[in-house]
Amino acid sequence: MTDLHINKHSSIPKAKGPVVVIIIDGVGIGARDEFDAFYLARTPVLESLFETGEYRTLLAHGTAVGLPTDGDLGGSEVGHNTMGAGRIIDQGPKLVDNAFADDSVFSGHWKNVISNIGAGGALHLVGLLSDGGIHSNDRHMHQMIERARSEGVQRLYVHVLLDGRDVPDKTGHQYISALESVMAPYCEAGMDYRIVSVGGRMVSVMDRYNANWSVVETGWNAMVHGQGPQFKTAIEGLAHYRHTIEDLSDQYVPAYLVVADNKPTTINDGDGVILVNFRGDRAIELCAAFEGKNDFTAFNRGRVPDISFAGMMLYDGDLGIPAQYLVKPPRTSGCLSEYLAANGIRQFACAETQKYGHVTYFWNGNRSGMFDSELEEYVEILSDVCPFEQRPWMKSAETADALIDAINSNEYQFLRVNFAGGDMVGHSGLMEPTIVALESIDLSVGRVLKAIKQVKGCVILTADHGNAEDMVERDKTGQALLDEEGAPRRRTAHSLNPVPFCILDYAQRGFSMRDDLPSGGLANLAPTILELLGITVPREYTDSLIDVSG
Repeated sequence: MTDLHINKHSSIPKAKGPVVVIIIDGVGIGARDEFDAFYLARTPVLESLFETGEYRTLLAHGTAVGLPTDGDLGGSEVGHNTMGAGRIIDQGPKLVDNAFADDSVFSGHWKNVISNIGAGGALHLVGLLSDGGIHSNDRHMHQMIERARSEGVQRLYVHVLLDGRDVPDKTGHQYISALESVMAPYCEAGMDYRIVSVGGRMVSVMDRYNANWSVVETGWNAMVHGQGPQFKTAIEGLAHYRHTIEDLSDQYVPAYLVVADNKPTTINDGDGVILVNFRGDRAIELCAAFEGKNDFTAFNRGRVPDISFAGMMLYDGDLGIPAQYLVKPPRTSGCLSEYLAANGIRQFACAETQKYGHVTYFWNGNRSGMFDSELEEYVEILSDVCPFEQRPWMKSAETADALIDAINSNEYQFLRVNFAGGDMVGHSGLMEPTIVALESIDLSVGRVLKAIKQVKGCVILTADHGNAEDMVERDKTGQALLDEEGAPRRRTAHSLNPVPFCILDYAQRGFSMRDDLPSGGLANLAPTILELLGITVPREYTDSLIDVSG
């Protein structure tokens, strides 16, 4: 068992005020050109902070955050996992890749689902059809289809969620065509393998943090009740909506059905259903809809099919969601919050709904709840329920209000906060709203810094991954790619760019940034926090980013 006892650091005095970590979600350091919203935004507070504080950048993607390769985009989930863990841990994509590589994914609950399909029943695969590697990888769905065929499954139906967010936008037709190519030989052999419903990820199924259950209800009604516009093929439906809705992003494609013989194909009693997404935040609500008993009240489900259901991973270990899963993620023991709670350090965490789980569940090593409710307080600011580009300031001001109140209370030694706008608005691919989001965050950070300065605290500002600093798809030389009309192709995905990391200590304790860690990443945050709190770093953690030798 991990020894959670930590000692006072011998080289740095205890902070006079609290240590406050500000995470500006989805803001990296990019090319500083006309497609860099962070560069174009008016952010005098952040610019001054970077100039006056101890500053460097950190790696927030690929192997630096536990992903399989350095070509893998970072994400909010893996970013907060890594920041809170103090070390690099294998993340969902890598764990799932390993499970497919050794076939262990097809043991256990996979076999339960397949064996429990009743006579005349079908296997349904639900998931984001994308190789973005943030929520899913379509290669996993392809491999499941091939495995189902080898195990004699005669009927397999896919409920497609389009991405347009973690991959280049308006490429959904390419992923649909690739999926249909995988299934075509089995259809020719007399099996019934096909796509039966389609919808964009932001309008069907993939809500999170109970923000907008109507998104899940839309997907439920399509998959279970066969409700929605009908088209003969998945491509026909996508083409229809692209023609009728101007500049439609894949993530907002309305849910529709792909019908055979004018009859929708639905999830029925005796079927098996597998949710192929591996990331938990946008998977939990659909699990609750399928697994919830009579006390489920989020929406009127109507007929609830009696099925065997499994998720790709255990999305919430504390709540046991879902009951069956194909790959179990490890829970990180000895994360920063656990150490601090075990040693009597009072903590505060705050974010609006869209990132609340990131500064709590993911930060705490995929653990729901608190380590010590007497020492911790979590505050959620309810997000708007609308496309975030319509209110790009989001809840920056309200989030700052809550944090400032906590700082002024003098009750907490460590506080962490997430400002969501850079990521959530950046995902729209729209430059002007993203600039507004960043400028709103800058104003809010300015107010927070004044509060920290008053109590002689220490601020760390960083980000979990890049996004808003790169709003265009680029070629290998960094030049903007153009669409068919000659306009730059909007980028809605995360980036591979490093993120800012800055420390400003209003207590002026006298330390500097180390210059011997050129490949420092998000895993170095937790040990740095501990040293700034005047506490020794546990042996299993990576290195602190500051030099406290005096």
